[in-house]
Amino acid sequence: QVQLVESGGGSVQAGGSLKLSCAVSGHTISRGGCVSWFRQAPGKEREGVAGINTEFDRTYYADSVKARFTLSQDDAENTLYLQMNSLELADNAVYYCAALFSPWDCLERTLRADIYRYWGQGTQVTVSS
Repeated sequence: QVQLVESGGGSVQAGGSLKLSCAVSGHTISRGGCVSWFRQAPGKEREGVAGINTEFDRTYYADSVKARFTLSQDDAENTLYLQMNSLELADNAVYYCAALFSPWDCLERTLRADIYRYWGQGTQVTVSS
């Protein structure tokens, strides 16, 4: 059974940094598939933030976070990280980790929420001025 557990959320002032973790159990990330971060602010749709297709070694970032957010992967811990720098008020949201271990099914669709089978419970990120 695949489970995803997010951690690392919290409160930070604008311009600050946070590092989110997505610990995966029940499947090995490096064996192929997509693991991505999404976020949802109150009253807004869930949007893709950043993701990786480990089969093809491709990463994807939303335009709004490029140059500020960075994905990294720890194979020993089977964990995907999202380093978030220069946080802005617009980054306020609940952040979710999602996974789909069918690499061809998520190729070039990595930041589409509707393709993912497995989801974590979410972690709150609050950015204040």
